[in-house]
Amino acid sequence: MSHIDTWNEPFLPWVESENDRRFKRILLVCIIVFSIIGLIIPYLPTPKPVQKDLKSVSPRLAQLVLEKKKLPPPPVPKAQKKTPKPKPKAEKKKPIKKPAKKKALTPKQKSAQKVAASSGLVALSDELNDLRDSFDLAEFEDQPLSKSGKTKTQDFSNQSVISSKALKSSGGIKTSRLSKSTGGGKLASRSTTKVSSNIATGSAAKKIKRSKSGRTIRPEFEIEQVFQKNKGAIYSIYNRALRKDPTLQGKVVIELTIAPNGRVIKARILSSDLHNPKLERKLIARVKLFRFKPGNTEQVTVKYPIDFLPS
Repeated sequence: MSHIDTWNEPFLPWVESENDRRFKRILLVCIIVFSIIGLIIPYLPTPKPVQKDLKSVSPRLAQLVLEKKKLPPPPVPKAQKKTPKPKPKAEKKKPIKKPAKKKALTPKQKSAQKVAASSGLVALSDELNDLRDSFDLAEFEDQPLSKSGKTKTQDFSNQSVISSKALKSSGGIKTSRLSKSTGGGKLASRSTTKVSSNIATGSAAKKIKRSKSGRTIRPEFEIEQVFQKNKGAIYSIYNRALRKDPTLQGKVVIELTIAPNGRVIKARILSSDLHNPKLERKLIARVKLFRFKPGNTEQVTVKYPIDFLPS
């Protein structure tokens, strides 16, 4: 009978072979050996590192350092020759001119000076001086009203240009139609409110009163006309102040003294609800520039109330 050799290996894939079992045994032994060595090595003594002396420079590095070239010494400056300074020339003394003596003015020259003082540049300089002095009201605060025989006081408490009656219907422009904006670019197109006045006009206004001295008394309608004429200037001053303080409103009573030549001699604030000294000074300065009709009239002191209301 013949003998047949067969492999002693399983034919099923999930059954381990002899080679697989041998590989696993060798792998397990290697893992155990190397894990033991890995645990022992960290505990072995290690030699200390030897630090090199950092101060000592190797000769190779020393050869790379370039030697600095010596700079040549600076040239010695040559001694400069001293030039003699020119001697200052003696200045000639200028003869002192004696001021010329002023000649005495003749009567004709004096009369010409009086004429020039009432017109031209001299009159203009007087107006500027009045405007400059009007900003200081201290000199008028303690002065009492004039009570001489030639001075009369008129009270316009019910006859103001811009009085409290201006809000009533007067047949003029209604305040409800005015714009409330007070912008700087539209002031030129804005018109002020017209108000009624209780001062007599027509035939009643033409009656002229005379005092005991023979001079006429300045009529009330003439004073009213001047204030009406300057109403736009007064309101422009108020509108500029109103931009800074929109709540600015109230009544101002102004007292002014008018000379026979039509100029305002004195002006001051008797009472004011504005509580704005800067605005009041500007109003007084503007009132001092008023010019009334000159004539053979007496000096008169007038109290004039003005109501300022934002429109």
